[in-house]
Amino acid sequence: MNRYTHLFFDLDHTLWDFDKNSETTLHQLYLEAELEKLGAEPFPQFTVVYHQINDKLWDRFRKGFLSREDLRWKRMWQTLVHYKINNEKLAKEMSERYLEILPTQTNIFPHCKELLQYCVDKNYSMHLITNGFELTQKLKLRHAGIDTYFETMITSEQAMSMKPNKEIFEYALQHTGAKLSQSLMIGDALEVDILGAKNVGMDQVYFNPHHIPHTQHPTYEIHTLQYMFSIV
Repeated sequence: MNRYTHLFFDLDHTLWDFDKNSETTLHQLYLEAELEKLGAEPFPQFTVVYHQINDKLWDRFRKGFLSREDLRWKRMWQTLVHYKINNEKLAKEMSERYLEILPTQTNIFPHCKELLQYCVDKNYSMHLITNGFELTQKLKLRHAGIDTYFETMITSEQAMSMKPNKEIFEYALQHTGAKLSQSLMIGDALEVDILGAKNVGMDQVYFNPHHIPHTQHPTYEIHTLQYMFSIV
């Protein structure tokens, strides 16, 4: 009998293919706003700049230096300013459109649905722990057709804490009634998901599809979701 009874999944970059879905969304915004005519580089270069800025702002957000609202529009604003497009109104419109379009995208990782169905059939209690915005995450799950697999979704808004902080993991355990020794965290972010879970004593599965080298020692490491079948 497997030692685990509760599985805690990250969503973005683990089940829901954020990179593909975000790229599609950004491309639509780029075309709608006719950004190349306004002085932006071609889209492949534009998206590199956007992601660099977005990553920096997300880091500030996780550390408590930036509000959700500022994160949402300033990533667009700073990207436009990079190209000397000083249009705050456009940045805020793009931010709203991004959050409208992104959750409707449906790309998930290979073997995602098969894995989730397998886990349900094996009577695991299934949960999500996410730093993403609650409403946005619910929409992603529904449009991708994977919302029915999960009993609960723990968000940073509910827990008043973000991964990798121990408080969100402790909240998740308390909220779900899961025992630490019977819980498993599955996620793609080494510092956020894996070390966060490790710091509270929870076993972890590091989903590392790009084979990123590291010096940590997660409980398990997988490169496709198909490998999860040998763990659970």
